Amino acid sequence: MTITPQIEDSWKPPLAEAFAHPSFAQLKAFLIEEKQQHTIFPPGNLIFNAFNLTPFQEVKVVILGQDPYHDFKQAHGLCFSVQDGVPHPKSLINIFKELNSDLGIPVPESGNLTRWATQGVFLLNATLTVRAHQAGSHQNRGWEQFTDAVIQQLSQKREGLVFLLWGNYARAKATLIDRSKHHILETVHPSPLSAYSGFFGCKHFSKTNEILRTLGKKEIEW
Repeated sequence: MTITPQIEDSWKPPLAEAFAHPSFAQLKAFLIEEKQQHTIFPPGNLIFNAFNLTPFQEVKVVILGQDPYHDFKQAHGLCFSVQDGVPHPKSLINIFKELNSDLGIPVPESGNLTRWATQGVFLLNATLTVRAHQAGSHQNRGWEQFTDAVIQQLSQKREGLVFLLWGNYARAKATLIDRSKHHILETVHPSPLSAYSGFFGCKHFSKTNEILRTLGKKEIEW
């Protein structure tokens, strides 16, 4: 696992302080040790995939997840997304159901959301790595401090972003966002445990495009 983050150049200035923080050095040391003993997801070259696909100045929408998927060939650095050919996880199935209900978009064959990321949808997990088959195994190791800094930098240095906060964990991040500059859409998590309590029918996809339209920005082709 590389010591220097493989991250798109536009992110380096706003995140310079976060990368230089002692907690990030501790996180890197932890990941190097983990890599020697365990299988880690996603692969090292995909840990910062969300950043590499969506440059800092091109972010229009932010979707926050919590933890990468922890089975083989699933995680590739984008929250809720899986690689081509991998069965859709249950939360992603519900995301596609709501998308179909909201905008009439057919459920896609692939659960790969790279097509969203390249349009300016920043798909950020709070924790960017996980030990194989152990959900949440890299939480509270320093990733959250780093990704909180990412959200703060987007809030401070950008304007008119749409933040989609799904579930209590994501909604707690609203305190990091300047509501006077940005738009926040909140609802329950799309998991089967809560989707029927407000995710279905939230219409966040059409609402996001409506906001983008009023800001004079190109809508997302979900």
